[in-house]
Amino acid sequence: MDGRVDDEPDREEPDVEVGEGDGQEAAPGEGHVVAVEERQPAPQPVAHLSRARILSEWIDPSVTDEADPDKRDLELDIYNPKCPNQPPYSQDFVKAFRSAQLRRVRSRTAWVRETLEKLKKLNTGELERGFVTYRTLCDVRFMDPAIEPNDRKPRWTFLGAPETANTGPVGIARFSTLRAWLSQWSLDDSNADGPKCARSISVPLLAIENSADDAVPQPHARIIHDAAASSDKTFKVIKGATHYYQGQPELLKQAVDLCVGWMDKQRLL
Repeated sequence: MDGRVDDEPDREEPDVEVGEGDGQEAAPGEGHVVAVEERQPAPQPVAHLSRARILSEWIDPSVTDEADPDKRDLELDIYNPKCPNQPPYSQDFVKAFRSAQLRRVRSRTAWVRETLEKLKKLNTGELERGFVTYRTLCDVRFMDPAIEPNDRKPRWTFLGAPETANTGPVGIARFSTLRAWLSQWSLDDSNADGPKCARSISVPLLAIENSADDAVPQPHARIIHDAAASSDKTFKVIKGATHYYQGQPELLKQAVDLCVGWMDKQRLL
């Protein structure tokens, strides 16, 4: 970890107009893309491509019963030491794992739609319902650093040990309502899509990749940068930085200095 900041600038004199994100509020530490707006000159953070996309790659496909997370398919239970599939994973296994993740997400979405229709037909005044989705932080990338490699720590996540984070109470999409699921977590219903939204960005853009990010997959910041229509956009990599910069005050300072310096060049300060 050398603390180096690598950059690949592509700059022109900016025409500052509108800032676009992924349609979601981002949690602290998730800021990796910055756009500027003439009326509100402030960073607008984006991390992953969208919440729906990241859930489709993080949801645990081994779960076979949504009401009982202890019922699981051992073939896909990658955090279980008895799982016959261990890293490094074959391409065939990764493909099967991803397909199973999509099936689980879409099965959950189908249940949401059915429940909404049921409530509508009952016509009792109940309009919404909260529910829990178990085990939503399970990704082959957490176990196998050779998949979309960067400098991340193997068998680790931004929330700690994968086995613990996967079952913890703060997992993504852990608690939701029916309509919130369709809006945020359903691949087939959510309007939040980073690359799609990026194509409408014509303002100056700064995209930052943390090279040891243990949450955002390595290609995501670059994908959004490349998709943006901005003529003035800059891509930078902070070498060795993790997602939340925990225990990395010097790298956090580099990130802050980078953003402040960029905003200063855009005459926003």
